[in-house]
Order: sequence, then structure tokens, then C-alpha cells
Amino acid sequence: MVQQYGDTATVTQPVITPTQVPDDADAISTQRYEEARAAAHRAMSDVTIIPDQPPAPQLVEPDIDPEMLAYRGFKFGAAFFGWLIAIAMSVLLSLAVSAAALGTAEILDYTRAEAEAQPGAAGITAAAVAVLMLSLAFYTGGYVAGRLARFDGGRNGFGVWMFAFLFSVLAAGAGALLNSQYDLLAEVNRPDVSLSTDTVTTGGLIAAAALVVLTLLAAIVGGKSGQRYHDKIDRLLD
Repeated sequence: MVQQYGDTATVTQPVITPTQVPDDADAISTQRYEEARAAAHRAMSDVTIIPDQPPAPQLVEPDIDPEMLAYRGFKFGAAFFGWLIAIAMSVLLSLAVSAAALGTAEILDYTRAEAEAQPGAAGITAAAVAVLMLSLAFYTGGYVAGRLARFDGGRNGFGVWMFAFLFSVLAAGAGALLNSQYDLLAEVNRPDVSLSTDTVTTGGLIAAAALVVLTLLAAIVGGKSGQRYHDKIDRLLD
């Protein structure tokens, strides 16, 4: 391009701007980054997040002072004195029931002849009252044993029942020995009831089984009740 200014001619060359070509390496790196980012996004969208579950509770055994273990278990003294209380209660309840029965018989004019006329009802009533009375007595004895032993009230209540069972066996053996020598049963004035031997035997076995089971349960429950008194105190002290 020629420009003329007066007498002087000036040649001006056109300015050529070079075209900027992008770097191939940067383009490839950017493309790979975008692909990796897209792949990561897809992977995260497919992941199921499971919430953290709390750990299963572990059973923690209470700390027991080794010195306290010496006071646990069966205690001879507690069971023995509980048995004495059970015997005393049975005697007191027998006197109370006998007095109530005599008073009722006097008021209702209920004679022995009328009782013998209805031996079944009289026998069932007497057996039920005796079982109930002894169960209450053994509950009291078990309660005393549980209070004395403080720990293991049920076991010491069972000890009360075992003392009663052992002494009953010894008394029965001594009675059988004395009867074999002196025939003491022949002198007992037994009421003449109009019941067969099988009926009397069956009723006696049922009454004996009920007496054994109910007195055992009453003694164990009473022992646990006596221990519960100390458990309440221990909870208040903690």
C-alpha cells in the first residue's frame, strides 16, 4: 500500500494478526477432567447411604463386692429361726381356727352327729382350712428367713420348708416306732364316718400333695418378700 504525502511516497505494509491456535494438551486435559467429574457424579448418585446403626447393647453385669459374696447363699440360722416362726404361727393359727370353729358350732348348734352325717363336706372343709393355715404360717417363716439372711431370700425360704420336712419325717419315724411298741393308735377315738377306704385314701393323698406344694411355694415367696425389704434400702443408698 503506497501513500503519498507531498513529494515523498511512503510504502506502508499491512499488519497481519496471526490466528491463535489452542494448545492440544490443555484441551485433552480439560476433556478428561470433565469426563472424570461426570463419572464420579454418576457413581455418587448410584450409591445408597446406609445410616449408622447404634451398637447392640451389651449386658453389663453389676459389680459385686467380693466381700459381700460371703453373706450370700443358704444361711442355717436364718432358715432355722424362720422354721421356728412357722411352727409358732401354725400353733397360733390352729388355736384361732379351733376357737372360731367352736364358736361357730355353738352359735349354729352344729353337733358332731351332724358332721358325721356329712363326712365328705366336713373333711373337705377341714383339709382346706388346714392347708390354708399352714401355707400362711410357712409364708411368715419364709419372710423372717429372708429378712434375716438379707440375700437369697428364696433359697432361705426353701430352707425353712426343708427344716419342716426333715423334722416331719423324724417325727413320723418316731411315731411309727412308738406305735409298734405300744399300739398308740388303738387308743385313739376316731370318728365313724360313712366313707370307703379308697375314698379316704384318695382324699388324704390329694390333701397331702396340696399341703406339700402350697407350703413350699408359700415359703419361697415369703423369703423373696423378706429380701425385697433390703433391696429397697439398697436402691435408696445407691
